[in-house]
Amino acid sequence: MEGRAVNTGTNTARSAAPGTGTPAAAGRQLVVAIDGPSGSGKSSVSKEVARRFGLAYLDTGAMYRALTWWCLDRGVDLYDGGAVVEAARSFPLAQGTDPDRELVFVGGTDVGVEIRGARVTEAVSAVATNQAARAVLVARQQELIADSGRRIVAEGRDTTTVVAPDADARILLTADERARMARRGLQNGGVEDAEQLRARVVGRDAKDATVVNFTEAADGVVTIDSSELTVEQTVQAVIDVVVRAAGRSA
Repeated sequence: MEGRAVNTGTNTARSAAPGTGTPAAAGRQLVVAIDGPSGSGKSSVSKEVARRFGLAYLDTGAMYRALTWWCLDRGVDLYDGGAVVEAARSFPLAQGTDPDRELVFVGGTDVGVEIRGARVTEAVSAVATNQAARAVLVARQQELIADSGRRIVAEGRDTTTVVAPDADARILLTADERARMARRGLQNGGVEDAEQLRARVVGRDAKDATVVNFTEAADGVVTIDSSELTVEQTVQAVIDVVVRAAGRSA
């Protein structure tokens, strides 16, 4: 039987913060899709935008990491395409959508910390570049969007073009390599030297770029370059795009 991504905490009851406009007021549907390369600020910005508008939050990348963890835990050969697809169909995933609390469980095991570790990080591209497995996970991601009442900020590498091409606002969040390396270095506590950091971040993007275009905006997708912006400035830039887009669709 094909598995389904169970939502462990949809955040549809939150109220939008003052000063954000009213696109998500009164239960109105609002889907925001954000993609871009590693270190562009997708996760931190997406979570904050979700908080401001009182929306749920979906990290699509966490789903690929969770599947990678499951395959590694079960001894599935990540380069056996068919085996990975079967795992994608059946692995027992429960993923939360509360921007204030990341919940990712696989088979009842909380894997929220482990999926961010080196073991999964070094292996996840083998899963993320499996096109058939991506198709299965995209369907699961779309289920979570539907389960939110279509009130959600979804972020990930192909969110604007594949996961939620019909989102009310679609944004490509980018940054130059210098800014991206600096941000990743801060996140990792400075434990990697510049060469290691670049190999991991740029290398991961290069691998994923073989199956997903997350460096160029598709038609209708707004590009925001966060290279010289603070997190708050980037959040506000995204909010401005969402407010304009919601006004057009009202």
